[in-house]
Amino acid sequence: MTLGKAKAESAVQVVERWIVAALRNRKFFSLTELNQAIRELLVRLNERPFRKRDGSRSSLFYSLEKAALAPLPAERFDMSQWSRATVNIDYHIAFDGNFYSVPHALVQQVVEVRSTPTTVEIFHHGKRIASHLRDRRRGQAVTQGEHRPKSHQAHLEWPPSRMLNWARSIGPNTAQLFASILNAKPHPEMGYRSCLGIIRLAEQYPAQRVEAAAERALLAKACRYQSVKSILKNSLDTVPLSPPQPSAPPLSHDNVRGPEYFDQGGRSSC
Repeated sequence: MTLGKAKAESAVQVVERWIVAALRNRKFFSLTELNQAIRELLVRLNERPFRKRDGSRSSLFYSLEKAALAPLPAERFDMSQWSRATVNIDYHIAFDGNFYSVPHALVQQVVEVRSTPTTVEIFHHGKRIASHLRDRRRGQAVTQGEHRPKSHQAHLEWPPSRMLNWARSIGPNTAQLFASILNAKPHPEMGYRSCLGIIRLAEQYPAQRVEAAAERALLAKACRYQSVKSILKNSLDTVPLSPPQPSAPPLSHDNVRGPEYFDQGGRSSC
């Protein structure tokens, strides 16, 4: 290795003397012009005969090295970046503002993420477990079907349109609650679980109670499955909602001018 390093440093010195030094006083007005001048001197340097052996750098290249060269890669090299992430409970990792799926068995595991301008690859203990096309939008979920556990196949049987139709059959408050849940989540499957949970609650409670619980959840701005479950469990849906407080009557005073005053251009009727 020391011998190879010495030869490499010697080659750098030769280039500095025969190319860099030769061009140090010339002025160039474009990169193309500079490259052309370097190319001409490089050809002369490679064809310059050795002093202590036969041939030149150019002849050695064609006789020894050219046949051993491998073809260039078919695809352009992509610079990659590495990072780490923890698999969320929904078997997705968060990366660059989006969510990418991994096999569900890796929930809560730490994985390595290799990203290029076009792809996102995910590794666990050095083994690639997922590969996705990189999405340049924000808040998107990139999910592969085989990453889902079998228990989540219900998500495929209950698309958002079917969930909303079911909610409408319960009542307008339930429909509004489902729409709020689906629109508020950063990616769809997080909302699916809440909606499916509420659908399962309807197997335990009458539709009227589910609709009342949805109304109370909307008023409390608690649009999630756990809130509806708590409302039903504690029978809060049966408690009458507090009527809105009446607004205070308008003040009546000689110095308070009503709209009629301004309709008359600010002229007093007195």
